[in-house]
Amino acid sequence: MVGKKGGFEVQVKKEEVVAAALPIQEHWLPQSNLDLLLPPVDVGVFFCYKKPAAASGGGGDSSSSAFGLMVGVLKKALAQALVYYYAFSGEIVLNSGGEPELLCNDRGVDFTEAFADVRLEDINFYNPDESIEAKLVPKKKHGVLSVQATELLCGGAVVACSFDHRVADAYSANMFLVSWAEMAQSKPLSLLPSLRRSILSPRRPAGTYHPSIDEMYVPISALPPPKHRRPAAEHLISRIYYVESGQLNHLQSLASDSCAGKKRTKLEAFSAFLWKIVAGRETQPDGTCSMGIVVDGRTRLSTIDGYFGNVLSIPFGKKSAGELRGKDLSWVANAVHEFLEEAVSKEHFLDLIDWVEAHRPEPGLSRIYAAGGGPAFVVSSGQRFPVGKVDFGWGRPALGSYHFPWGGDAGYVMPMPSPAGNGDWLVYMHLLEGQLETVEAQAGHVFKPLTFEYLNH
Repeated sequence: MVGKKGGFEVQVKKEEVVAAALPIQEHWLPQSNLDLLLPPVDVGVFFCYKKPAAASGGGGDSSSSAFGLMVGVLKKALAQALVYYYAFSGEIVLNSGGEPELLCNDRGVDFTEAFADVRLEDINFYNPDESIEAKLVPKKKHGVLSVQATELLCGGAVVACSFDHRVADAYSANMFLVSWAEMAQSKPLSLLPSLRRSILSPRRPAGTYHPSIDEMYVPISALPPPKHRRPAAEHLISRIYYVESGQLNHLQSLASDSCAGKKRTKLEAFSAFLWKIVAGRETQPDGTCSMGIVVDGRTRLSTIDGYFGNVLSIPFGKKSAGELRGKDLSWVANAVHEFLEEAVSKEHFLDLIDWVEAHRPEPGLSRIYAAGGGPAFVVSSGQRFPVGKVDFGWGRPALGSYHFPWGGDAGYVMPMPSPAGNGDWLVYMHLLEGQLETVEAQAGHVFKPLTFEYLNH
């Protein structure tokens, strides 16, 4: 199969299924209440590697031989990792109540070997819809996880995955990626995953929760009917930028001004800055702009550091566009801090678990997905993205990034640490085309298109 898109071809060489290295007894694993808040969407992640030093002396045949050895290492380590991460080797099936449940049957992971006739330095990372989507990141067709290893014309490689968000959040995927790399280098696992769903069991009596949860989450039946997008309507597109550490420090300084001695985090400052820019494009006099920020509950529910699954909440703020435009950055950062405070406690996550229990079997969803009245987007912190640790034995990645064009009406933004380890951020942005044009026009000095030259400097 050959697919031509984005200026280069990708040819699939081999497809197989990789199962766990040891037998797994078939069993059912229920989704936790927090898993049930996730719609059926897949998340992509990819890592780009330069040509291994051991393969630098030969021609095409030696490069292919080196890639064959790399694939062998990847498949063997994947089979070993699936013994611990057996949830990734199963299937999602609807139970008799109509809820998704994980069948741990070691169905295995679809593993694709491919070749792309492009050099690493010629890939357009700035536009991942053209260069990454369904080319270097596989489209998951079966199971929970799919993997693709792609050899590049220069002898480099791209290792990419797509996984079902209902089974794992970014923290869980990060754990798996690090464990996979550790297995490849015959290292002991630095963190063993826990799949104890009872950790997230609802309290008793069920159905008692703080009313603030109703302001953040909504049952599916209460959502407005989906809008029919006009042919001329804007589409959500993806871009990857880098933001230099000096700019992040400057934004943090501006956001912390007039905060009564309280320093705002870089994520709060960054999010506030982006909120102002996106709101600046709203032309309706009474228009609003909503922004949510993903909060990981593991640091709040302190007993589940290695928990594998979803432990997320998405608090959000909704302000008038005029107010966001007219106020200084510190005021907007204070607004970000205020809505975040509602979701950074143990009680919030316990209430959220109980909210889901009270509405089951009807699924719920964060209200930010249907905020209405104006633009909306979600910022997810990827600062724990372990790009430097995903070394399978042939060196650290030159680039690692999530790729998540989730298909909803709200935008999505994921800032991650630069592989250079210099304090810069890489930022994956999935926003309306016009919003990205505004970002580049008003803040091009902050959001700079990701290039190979930046990665290679």
